[in-house]
Amino acid sequence: MNVETFRYDNKIVRAFAIATVVWAVVGMSAGILAATQLFWPEANLALQYITFGRVRPLHTNAVIFAFVGNGMFTGIYYSLQRLCKARMFSDFLSWFNFWGWNAIIVAAAITLPLGFTTSKEYAELEWPIDIAIAVVWVAFTINLLGTILKRRERHMYVAIWFYIATAVTVAVLHIFNSLSMPAGFLKSYPVYAGVQDALVQWWYGHNAVAFFLTTPYLGLMYYFLPKAANRPVFSYRLSIIHFWALIFVYIWAGPHHLLYTALPDWAQSLGMVFSVMLVAPSWGGMLNGLLTLRGAWDKVRQDPMLKFMVVAVTAYGMATLEGPTLAIKSVNSLSHYTDWTIAHVHTGALGWNGFLTFSVLYWLFPRLYNTKLWSTKLANYHFWIGLLGMMFYVVPMYTSGVTQGLMWKQFTDDGFMQYPNFLETVLQILPMYQLRAVGGLLYLAGVVLMAVNLYQTARSGKLVEEEEAKAAPLSAQPVHEEKKYRPHRFLEAKPVLFTALTILAILIGGLVEIVPLYLIKSNVPTIASVKPYTPLELLGRDIYIREGCVGCHSQMVRPFRSETERYGDYSKVGEFIYDHPFLWGSKRTGPDLHRVGRKYPDAWHYNHMEDPRSTSPGSVMPPYPWLLTQTLDTNVLPARIKALRKVGVPYPDGYENGDAQKDLASQQRDVVVGLSLGEVNAKPDREIIALIAYLQRLGTDIKNQSQTIAAQ
Repeated sequence: MNVETFRYDNKIVRAFAIATVVWAVVGMSAGILAATQLFWPEANLALQYITFGRVRPLHTNAVIFAFVGNGMFTGIYYSLQRLCKARMFSDFLSWFNFWGWNAIIVAAAITLPLGFTTSKEYAELEWPIDIAIAVVWVAFTINLLGTILKRRERHMYVAIWFYIATAVTVAVLHIFNSLSMPAGFLKSYPVYAGVQDALVQWWYGHNAVAFFLTTPYLGLMYYFLPKAANRPVFSYRLSIIHFWALIFVYIWAGPHHLLYTALPDWAQSLGMVFSVMLVAPSWGGMLNGLLTLRGAWDKVRQDPMLKFMVVAVTAYGMATLEGPTLAIKSVNSLSHYTDWTIAHVHTGALGWNGFLTFSVLYWLFPRLYNTKLWSTKLANYHFWIGLLGMMFYVVPMYTSGVTQGLMWKQFTDDGFMQYPNFLETVLQILPMYQLRAVGGLLYLAGVVLMAVNLYQTARSGKLVEEEEAKAAPLSAQPVHEEKKYRPHRFLEAKPVLFTALTILAILIGGLVEIVPLYLIKSNVPTIASVKPYTPLELLGRDIYIREGCVGCHSQMVRPFRSETERYGDYSKVGEFIYDHPFLWGSKRTGPDLHRVGRKYPDAWHYNHMEDPRSTSPGSVMPPYPWLLTQTLDTNVLPARIKALRKVGVPYPDGYENGDAQKDLASQQRDVVVGLSLGEVNAKPDREIIALIAYLQRLGTDIKNQSQTIAAQ
């Protein structure tokens, strides 16, 4: 049999591994800053570019796409070459993937603090960067599939299945969720509005968790766990069921982020049902991982890499049991908008993604540098410090979340709200926020120990840049027909067909949920009194988005007595038809704002933005003094009105060329007059004027309709 000699590329693996460690420190440091700002507002330093609203998306992007993204590429570029017995398809595409991806992360680190954001969770980056993401991801996908096609191993191992699902699904999710109309170099509006935007966003948001944070890491688990334990995967049959059930069911679960909102009930119910079904395939994968270690527990006690892996897989099981539980409507009514969701997310992020990444790095570095790990003792210290940090993070957040949910819903025996002032809840949970910051510091300390250990490991050895290997070409290998699992073995030998079936499996759920919102008009009924935002309100809304206010304030009053008594009438689907993007939020650090319009005088909002504690003693909101001094940029208005008209907002043709500026100036004068009634002297061309105009508009369309009906 003809045997070919080839070389694995370890340089690209090292590059991604180093980037993983660097971005871990950067992303987690940003997280600690954000955590500190939530109990110590002075940590915002009254600086425009490091307020919580801007640091939070910086933190999430840095840990998801920079740390986990580079960790994912590290593991894939190492394992894929060995599973396929082939060098990567293209060295150029490998390095294009590395430099392109990390350039995108740098662009995010610059633009997000500057306030250039779409405000959409896990998809905050503006349209030029979105295009760059698509280009780099396509390059990665071509490199992945090209390597699989030139493999010297007939059947694709289970890890490769998950890599394929990751590559194709992330591309579909990113492209469709990022469809937008540019209104400037770093400004755009999504083509979707209101409830449609919400559904597409959480179809993306939930499945970004599924296909960026889960499926590639399951592939890494299936490769590195058996390698480290020196044992075969527990069950091949369970691997098949796990893969196909997971990718088909996961894509339906997005609407569980929108329970009790204005989303049509049928879509909510679909999301809940499929979320509950997710327990089965998810736990199938967890058990397949843990049972692979049967008989190897002595090795687990000795090998820190396996310790990290066991906790990672266990955390995956915990998170994937809790997620479906939170998708049950009765549980979600208590948990949504609270810190319970934050605890749930970080069980997965810190435990599953973090610990599995650490495990892979500890396994890889000695092999890349042909040496031993510099200090096993230091790795063990990292394990215990990281585990302690994770507990100090998630346990206080579970406590905080349940406390919030119960206090918001509590009524006295006489039927009055027990805690009508939202701040009472905030003050109650501040100690939990402090403990969370301690947990984050411990977790970061463990990462620093790892960085030192890996650096010293690299110094003690020498990088094996090109690792020589030998294998027979695929054409020279005999075909072994296996009766057992024959249909799937056939698929594994047909990567193009396998990829096509994977795409089909992930498209069905999305199409069933999203298409009816466009084809069936009754799903999004209009309300006659709901009108487009005025020019001043539009610019004020853009400032609200720029400052990241949606990170702390929701705009969705759910149909609960506890919410309608606190905020006002529940939110209707037709109220959001001109909202590009939707701003329903996913967390209430502050109160809901959908009915805040005309609740307070203009001067209250002015003073609140200048010094939140002057109007709300005990508030943890940072001040926004720059809004009082910065001049409102009205030159951007024509482009923004044109862009919104193109996506369906009914501004009159030519409105932006003259009448828009007149209407803007008129409303500016009205706000200034309103402020003077509260003894506040303000210039009409300041940003605060536009923000006040927007806040005073919120929820008033339907109020006006109710008042008209009452008068009749």
